[in-house]
Amino acid sequence: MHHEVAAYVLGVLDEEEHEAFERHLDACQDCQVQLRELSEVPELLDELKHSPTASEDSH
Repeated sequence: MHHEVAAYVLGVLDEEEHEAFERHLDACQDCQVQLRELSEVPELLDELKHSPTASEDSH
């Protein structure tokens, strides 16, 4: 279960995996900490994707 924190944050788990991870998350302090640490990753990736330097590097 612990390896699924990143997949959960990125939204790539299927519905069954998502629900199972949320049940696990309720009782797992380690995953709760990892989730807080990784919660900003999707936003940061989106910012990088739309940054002017990212567009320039792809040419």
